[in-house]
Amino acid sequence: MKRNFLIVLSFLILLAIGLTAILYLDKKDVKMSYPSFLEAVDRAQVAEVIVNEADNNTFQAKLKNDSSLYTVPNPKTENFTEYLLLNKIEVNYGKENVLGGLLKVFLVVGIAVLVFWYIKNGQNSGITKNVNKKNWKRLFSTPTKKEADAKSITLAQVAGNIEAKSMVEDIISFIQNPDKYSAVGARMPKGLLLYGPPGTGKTLMAKAIAGEAGVPFFAMSGSDFVQMYVGVGASRIRNLFNKAKKSDKAVIFIDEIDAIGKKRARNVSASNDERDQTLNALLTEMSGFHDNQGIIVIGATNRLDTLDEALLRPGRFDRHIEIGLPDVNARKHILSLYANKKPLSDDVDLEDLAKSTVYFSGAMLETLINEAAINAGNQMEPIITKEHIDKAFYTVIAGAPKTDRSYITEKDRRITAYHESGHALATTLLLPEHFISKVTIIPSVRGAGGFNLSIPKDTMFQSRRQLKANIQVLLAGRAAEELIFGSEEITTGASNDIQKASRLIADYLDKYGMDAELGLFSVEALEEGHDSRLISKCRAFMNSTYEETRKTIEENLPLLERITSELLEKESLNGTDIERICA
Repeated sequence: MKRNFLIVLSFLILLAIGLTAILYLDKKDVKMSYPSFLEAVDRAQVAEVIVNEADNNTFQAKLKNDSSLYTVPNPKTENFTEYLLLNKIEVNYGKENVLGGLLKVFLVVGIAVLVFWYIKNGQNSGITKNVNKKNWKRLFSTPTKKEADAKSITLAQVAGNIEAKSMVEDIISFIQNPDKYSAVGARMPKGLLLYGPPGTGKTLMAKAIAGEAGVPFFAMSGSDFVQMYVGVGASRIRNLFNKAKKSDKAVIFIDEIDAIGKKRARNVSASNDERDQTLNALLTEMSGFHDNQGIIVIGATNRLDTLDEALLRPGRFDRHIEIGLPDVNARKHILSLYANKKPLSDDVDLEDLAKSTVYFSGAMLETLINEAAINAGNQMEPIITKEHIDKAFYTVIAGAPKTDRSYITEKDRRITAYHESGHALATTLLLPEHFISKVTIIPSVRGAGGFNLSIPKDTMFQSRRQLKANIQVLLAGRAAEELIFGSEEITTGASNDIQKASRLIADYLDKYGMDAELGLFSVEALEEGHDSRLISKCRAFMNSTYEETRKTIEENLPLLERITSELLEKESLNGTDIERICA
């Protein structure tokens, strides 16, 4: 109703501006000297004189058969008016068009009403500098794009996450038909918290809930509430919930909710008043919902561990639903959804591609298909082939390969080849269940001199043997360099491997409790920081594991030489090549 009123008011204001321009701007105002005016009077050419009482220094004259309005200096003589009347000239005092006056009044009143509404509803506070710009954009528009998109998305378009979809189906039924749940005394959950890695489809799931239920979808990001002025974020929370409450049923979606929902500091000096007030407003609004009102709040985050406990308790976000990385069947479904819109050749096997994309999120799979389509377009080919898919696959993983490699010396090529061969050999010996997809010494635009891609099997767990073998595979590149070139010639190429191995060792010892001496206690539970004993244990474990890895590579040095020799010749090898060499 308010939106329609504002649309009509805005139209009338524009119409008033147009009519005022026609009435006043079309009249030409030309200066005329007083002698020229007297000469025109003598010739009986003057039809009317308008004396402006506010400015008695000039008067305006209208000539017969002339639409221009002439401004003439006022002589200010006592008998000037009598002189005009004797010459049969009409004299008016500040008289203007009635319609023009009404238009001016309406124009001023209309603009005042519009500004007042904007200030009142933009922030509902006295800080006019920070009026919510989104409200201004929405005044003259139909439902937002996010609201329109949500209505067209259903759960059928959400591939994978079977458990997550089953957990939201009763929520959708609750929104559509709350009476059957009220009959047995059930209360509708007030909030859903979707958490998981980036790109797994949390926003898509929220839109699907609104689309299946057929209710309005109000979406904002947590960063939209964060401002430097205290109270602005809390006001925006209230505005969002008030807008949703105008609908009998609705879905409120807050993306990246950790921006406003982080744990509140225990001491005053470390607290953030603006963020705390915004969080308090969110908690209050969620508690103020009536049971079975038909409004559900959905939050999404990648950092569940950082959220405040008051936000996670029952009665606020009642259900926590993990939106995880897709399994092999879900990946095949996602690839099929995106591939159906693009022409694929017969040599593209989506089932094999799904098996090769372990740990890919839904967003990465979409990027993979899109990059393949771009590759086909660049080559002016009408269909997407397996070659395009393979090129896109390695672009997503490691970045596009560098075309100019003339600056790379032969020594650098040999160092890179031995380094990547060490990774490949350790994978073959220690993790035979992994499939080596590609080993290359072609540098990428992301700064990698080469890379080694091995694909693990889909599994729910990793054993102690597999964890340790993964650490050894990461250290195998440095071990191969040291064995071939000596300890004084090892390079910085293993820096990223060392960082990954260090994180994995910390998890191995502390998070997963794989060390008998440290036991099952996790230091992460302590807020004071890291335990010095754990750090020394990690260093000792890293050194001993590196020695084991170096010994393993040394025992299989002929295989390392054969892999390196062929890698230098071909620059890239696949899993079949590695199996053949190591047979």
